[in-house]
Amino acid sequence: MSDQTARRERRISALIALVAVCGVAGLVISAALLAKSPPSAPRAQPTPTTTMAPVKPVSEPVAPSPVPSGEHIATSWLTTTSRQTGIGTVALEAYALASVRLERERPRCHIGWTTLAGIGAIESGHGTNGGSRVRADGTTTRPIIGPALDGSAGTARIPSDEESERWHGDTGWDHAVGPMQFIPSTWRTWGSDGNDDGTADPNNIIDAAYAAGRYLCASGRDMRTGQGWTQAIFSYNHSEDYVRNVVARANSYVKR
Repeated sequence: MSDQTARRERRISALIALVAVCGVAGLVISAALLAKSPPSAPRAQPTPTTTMAPVKPVSEPVAPSPVPSGEHIATSWLTTTSRQTGIGTVALEAYALASVRLERERPRCHIGWTTLAGIGAIESGHGTNGGSRVRADGTTTRPIIGPALDGSAGTARIPSDEESERWHGDTGWDHAVGPMQFIPSTWRTWGSDGNDDGTADPNNIIDAAYAAGRYLCASGRDMRTGQGWTQAIFSYNHSEDYVRNVVARANSYVKR
């Protein structure tokens, strides 16, 4: 082999080695960059809808505006309406305050206190299920905890985590909690401080009623229309029977 040929082969061997090293280095750098990249955001889930014929209460009344001295509904209205409907005055004021507040904040929604009361009645008997009572500050005397969401009996399958466990105490599965039966993951998004005490508590009916109203008013729904009302209630609980039960209960409060 000539010296010229030998030198040429040595140069080719060196070039191949360099390309190999650069290729490995490039893979290492690419892997490092991928490891540091944030995970892609989860896709937004579509709002559940139903094809059932639209229904709505015969009326969607907003409660009287709070008295000038503060965010409270007039005692005379609360006393009369509580006597007519059988709803305790604290729960009734929670629904009423939520409807008044949302009339200011979401004027195109038109959610009435009777719709919130219909939901509260079905979900927890206005905070009285399991022998609980509603204190003057809106909190329930006992936790109101729904069944385990473990996929059985037609329920959703939602594992609990450290954050949700503090609301229901189950290390395995999530449960809906409080007088309006919020799933903890939903409360993380919609949890609200309805009584302005600095804490959003799903076990407080004032906070929970306001949060439920905000949730129902999402997506620009008009609760005075059959389609808007039906889709809103179905999004709260994906059951057509549930929608029919809420409209029946809401109507019972309108007619009294």
